[in-house]
Amino acid sequence: MGGKNEILNYVGGGWRPSKSKEIQDVINPATAEVLGQVRLSTVEEVSSAVDAAAGAFPSWRRTPATERVQHLFKLKNLLEESFEELSRTITMECGKTLDEAHGETRRLIENVEAACGIPQLMQGYNSEDIARGIDEVMIRQPVGVCAVIAPFNFPGMVPFWFLPYAVACGNTYIVKPSEKVPCTMQKIFGLIEKAGFPGGVLNLVNGAKDAVDGILNSPAVRAVSFVGSTPVAKYVYSHATAAGKRAQCQGGAKNPIVIMPDADMEMAARITADSAFGCAGQRCLAGSLVITVGEARGAFTEAIVEAARTRVVGYGLDEKVQMGPVITHQSKARIEHFIGQGEKEGARVLADGRGTTIKGYESGSFVRPTVLDGLRPQGEVAVTEIFGPVLGLIHVDNIEEAISFVNSGRYGNMACIFTGSGAAARKFRYEAEVGNMGINIGIAAPMAFFPFSGWKESFFGDLHGQGLDAVEFFTQKKVVAERWPKEWTRKF
Repeated sequence: MGGKNEILNYVGGGWRPSKSKEIQDVINPATAEVLGQVRLSTVEEVSSAVDAAAGAFPSWRRTPATERVQHLFKLKNLLEESFEELSRTITMECGKTLDEAHGETRRLIENVEAACGIPQLMQGYNSEDIARGIDEVMIRQPVGVCAVIAPFNFPGMVPFWFLPYAVACGNTYIVKPSEKVPCTMQKIFGLIEKAGFPGGVLNLVNGAKDAVDGILNSPAVRAVSFVGSTPVAKYVYSHATAAGKRAQCQGGAKNPIVIMPDADMEMAARITADSAFGCAGQRCLAGSLVITVGEARGAFTEAIVEAARTRVVGYGLDEKVQMGPVITHQSKARIEHFIGQGEKEGARVLADGRGTTIKGYESGSFVRPTVLDGLRPQGEVAVTEIFGPVLGLIHVDNIEEAISFVNSGRYGNMACIFTGSGAAARKFRYEAEVGNMGINIGIAAPMAFFPFSGWKESFFGDLHGQGLDAVEFFTQKKVVAERWPKEWTRKF
């Protein structure tokens, strides 16, 4: 696999160094240590990966599904054996705590497990005698060459919302990880190689925008999955669909959490803190706004400020640390700008994460948990995805106002409610316009056998990642009507 710090592509069953002259350091965001260097692959190198995937497709699609999933069973065991190493790699290049990295690694393995059910999940259906002597059957067939363009915040899990289902269904696949965090997928592809997938079935191409455009512009790539910001999701979706490709593009979020007066305030504050400040707020299901209803304001505000101020921030590999750094110094500067902008818009900074320096890690990109009270509902900070450990508080008089505020936003990724009332919970579940919902839960992350949903500008497409949606996305339906008249039947 090359030198210790060399990030390679994996194409056609072998490791290949990129010949690109564009080189980027891979930085540990807590220590500023250079973990490696990644060359940003050219369009020609993407085309080579596409050719390898296209060449492998005819044989792979003819491989019985029961045989295809044997490679996934092997991969699952290899991932389990490498669980700790993968988790530490995620922490080192992404910044999250080791416990959070453990959770990510577990979720990616769960998707491999779920995809092993493909022999049953991708079954079609049939009906005899739709007319006299005529039968009809629906069968599923793979789409062809597919690709994922992955984000930095979950370098292991997000590609596995798609990859295992795609190859289990008989497609061949290309992974383009974020150039900020290529080390995790480098290690995973080492395991993929050991799992014995035929050459070209799974391919890895590191790169940035040129690599993305190479995927989008290739006629041989038939389906594209993306997770990232809304502007880039729109770009990927519009270009992919204009070229006749299937596309599922997860965008940004501004996830609200409603706190009712009858909620268990200690539990609500603790879980909300985990939602808002876990992974340093760098996840698409992070709670970023709290809407307190009526008398919930005082007790919840006091509890969440205490949770923010006491959260232990530092290097994610340190055992007692509860929150790591944000991904880059540029992200730190952007987040601190929005904290200042919230203050300018009239919010009170009850817990201030700006100017954070951690002893022993002075070069890290740290921002402590921040709480902004009394955000202006239509201000810039209240409607912008900050993607950092910043929680805004907004106060309303009743649940109708809370739901109205939730539904007024441009995003629809997740919303949660904390309440002891079944009636309030049902009203919220019925009326709130979001794709993922939590009731007395702060991070409504679907299990692998459910789709990772999203509405409005949080998702562009028709079918989501994971679960049966993934099977639908990575297969195309063929309906066959057939008749065999008796006079055509050979007599023996």
